[in-house]
Amino acid sequence: MRAVSCTAPGVLALVDIDRPDLQPGWVRVAIRLTPRARANRIDGVASFAEGRAVLKVAVTAPPVENRANDALIAVLAKAWRLPRRDISIVGGAKSRDKTVRIAGEPRGLLQHLAAALAQLPAA
Repeated sequence: MRAVSCTAPGVLALVDIDRPDLQPGWVRVAIRLTPRARANRIDGVASFAEGRAVLKVAVTAPPVENRANDALIAVLAKAWRLPRRDISIVGGAKSRDKTVRIAGEPRGLLQHLAAALAQLPAA
């Protein structure tokens, strides 16, 4: 990945900023979604055995008729103080493991996400 100044642990592992198909003006974030949870919340950054990092998010909505996906976008938009129109699911629409695209200037987004993720516990 391209070197970007971020202080939050795991933010560069979560955010994909150096892919051949990357368009200027957005970044991707790896998400592990838990539907039918007790509360809508971001649980923190988790690492899997293969070294892949994901942001764990829980939503109360069930995984039917895109309700959990819509709730995910709402939770991320509220937590990161971004407009919902800037957040979209680009991979894993029918899976718990999702890829979310956030529109905006990548360097500014990374700094914004780093500040938000720094406040989260390690999951």
